[in-house]
Amino acid sequence: MFVEHPQRVALHNEIHARPFGGVQSPARCTCIAFHAGEELDTDVRTHFQGFCQRYSLTPPAPDQKYYEAQCDGFSVIWERHAEFTVYVFKRQAAFDHPFDDPVINLIPQDWLEATPGQLLVGLHIAMDRDERTPDEVSRLFDHNGLTGSRVLGGTAMVWTDFRLHGDGFGRILIRDQGLEVLQAGRLIQRLKEIEVYRMMALLAFPLAHCATPKVSEIDTRLSSITAEMASKSHTDDEGTLQKLTDLAAQTEEMAASLNYRFSAARAYYRILQARLVELREERVEGLQTMTEFMERRLAPAMRTCQNIGDRLEVLSKRVARANNLLRTRVDILLEAQNRDLLASMDRRVKLQLRLQQTVEGLSVAAITYYAVGLLGYLFKALKDTGLPINDRLATGIAVPVVLAAIWISMRRIRKALHRDEG
Repeated sequence: MFVEHPQRVALHNEIHARPFGGVQSPARCTCIAFHAGEELDTDVRTHFQGFCQRYSLTPPAPDQKYYEAQCDGFSVIWERHAEFTVYVFKRQAAFDHPFDDPVINLIPQDWLEATPGQLLVGLHIAMDRDERTPDEVSRLFDHNGLTGSRVLGGTAMVWTDFRLHGDGFGRILIRDQGLEVLQAGRLIQRLKEIEVYRMMALLAFPLAHCATPKVSEIDTRLSSITAEMASKSHTDDEGTLQKLTDLAAQTEEMAASLNYRFSAARAYYRILQARLVELREERVEGLQTMTEFMERRLAPAMRTCQNIGDRLEVLSKRVARANNLLRTRVDILLEAQNRDLLASMDRRVKLQLRLQQTVEGLSVAAITYYAVGLLGYLFKALKDTGLPINDRLATGIAVPVVLAAIWISMRRIRKALHRDEG
């Protein structure tokens, strides 16, 4: 038997983690997405367990992130993501008006109002096979400018205006022109994900707008400091270093606060682009496709976020280079000061050596003086004992002999000391 990896089954089933059940025309869906981070995960799960209890449903497992169940007259889909939670309520039944009496009206209002997080996406999706004139379709969207196309090889037509209507929800209309049941479900899932990921990607845009003047201010201050460093008359390196350190701290703090949001926006935008490709849109005369709409409206916002992120990264590198340049200049100045200090110390050592040699000469003379004085007493004592000796002559002769002996002894001692130090 093979030794099975402990996560083999979970990884194998991950590709089926979020299946969207089949949908048959006519049908209507309401999708709501709440911005609720990981810190609200327990609240989100507890809240949905309350929904399951109301409809006698088995709640999802603690590690489950996707759940679908059939209720009385409608079905519910619950999706838990890292930053948001999605609820989709589906109803397959005939209707007179696509967006009147939406499915969300069947959901208990008290439960909806207690949903953890902040509402980010509200979307009604209606699908039927009815033929409608362009004016009839336009009336369904309050005569707003429409975006639409044939999708999935011409098996469906899709219209939307990407606007919030009087009930606070967006609208998407699908005309079924031969969709299979599972194909219709996948289409609704892609359209829902396009709206959710569009909004999640745009969360970074207000932050980019707020950061723009701050980034420009940091850029201006850095340019001023750099010009100050280039000035030959500049001498306050300590003050400049403090300014650069403060600027680096502000830049890194801003980059840290924006990096996650900008990275998430790029990831959501890439998923959105993938979902648009999967639609396989075909142009309808007089209508802009959803891909074209996103390219004209959403892409500039994403480029703005990318631009701010790039500017922050460049600013961080510029601050680091300026800091290194200033530190290098300070190090060079310190080395020059150390060189001058060493030269001054060398001069003092030489002066001390000369003084030492002078003192040594005086020491030799002093030692000789005292040694000859002692010998003089010795010669006088010998003369007093009756020896035929001229004490003065003997003392005079002893002076050069004692002087030479002391000088030679001092030289030997000095050489011995130098040899030990070497």
